[in-house]
Amino acid sequence: MRQHETHTSTGSRAGVPAVRTSQSAETLHADQDPQPSHISADRIHTGLPDRHRPRPAPNGSGLRDSLRRRPLLWFFLLAFSLSWAAWTPYVLSENGLGVWHFTFPGGSSGSQLTGVLPGAYLGPIASALLLTGLTEGRRGLRTWGRRMTRFRLSWRWYVAVLLAVPAALTIAATALGDRGPTTPTAAVLAAYLPGLVLQLITTGLAEEPGWREFAMPRAQERFGPLPATLLVGVLWGAWHLPLFLTEWGGGPHVPLAKVGAFLTTTLCFSFAMTWVFNRSGESMPLVMLMHTSVNNFFSVAWTAMFPRLPDDDTTYAFLLVSVAAALLVLLLTRGRLGYRPTTAFEPVSASPSGR
Repeated sequence: MRQHETHTSTGSRAGVPAVRTSQSAETLHADQDPQPSHISADRIHTGLPDRHRPRPAPNGSGLRDSLRRRPLLWFFLLAFSLSWAAWTPYVLSENGLGVWHFTFPGGSSGSQLTGVLPGAYLGPIASALLLTGLTEGRRGLRTWGRRMTRFRLSWRWYVAVLLAVPAALTIAATALGDRGPTTPTAAVLAAYLPGLVLQLITTGLAEEPGWREFAMPRAQERFGPLPATLLVGVLWGAWHLPLFLTEWGGGPHVPLAKVGAFLTTTLCFSFAMTWVFNRSGESMPLVMLMHTSVNNFFSVAWTAMFPRLPDDDTTYAFLLVSVAAALLVLLLTRGRLGYRPTTAFEPVSASPSGR
């Protein structure tokens, strides 16, 4: 959460207007060179960009003031409550517990578009947009839009994600089955990129603008990269729990071991996601691409490449990759996960090789 500055005013002297001074420990000394005129006063005081700078303590105790003081808490409460409420019909239907004698059309895959996707959109992304609009107004929404369209990165980032994710999952699946993959057919290769685009505008757009774009920067600023990743990773996984009562998660009777493996996976994968998020300059298109590359590989290529492996093994292949990725980034970055507090005078590097 943001820390608030306390300001005091000094009295006016003959012809000299009153000035505001900050009690923040980061206030610039008077003998420093004046800052460029395009940098706002708040950025001079705090050294933080507009998105992270502390805001004056709000007056009153209304709902909007509570949203401004506790944006992370409100985000998690809204994301969970809105998604879980919207998923209730799907959970109770014949696609889930069978309490409601109605089946969502489209089979096991198509029914997820009408049964799961609305709740996914109503949760993370809707909560993030609502809170940003209420607490930061149009300026915050414009900033949100710029981060969501931050495509201008080194081409190496995109190549690394597009190749590394399927390669790592292929290696993990080979280890599980003790047999090499079957060469994908032309039909699989032709469907791969369209499938990836579909995943980006469904799963990627529904989830990542909330968990990574809204929650992660605020959690890192408040707690640091490791605790923030633990917090977001655990809650990101727990948010999916009602879906294990449906055919989405192989339910309604799912072994606890599979649920535990999924929760461990989301936590471990979050360490790799945090590193990519930080080192790419908080590029949401790249983060979404990394997430949905996993989904797309399992949806389009898994069965064709590993016909002898059951679908449940996707959980354990993803778990192996996530644990390995988490250990790798933790060791190489010494736990920093590429995090450097952004200041007005020190831009974040967008190089894939930095720590």
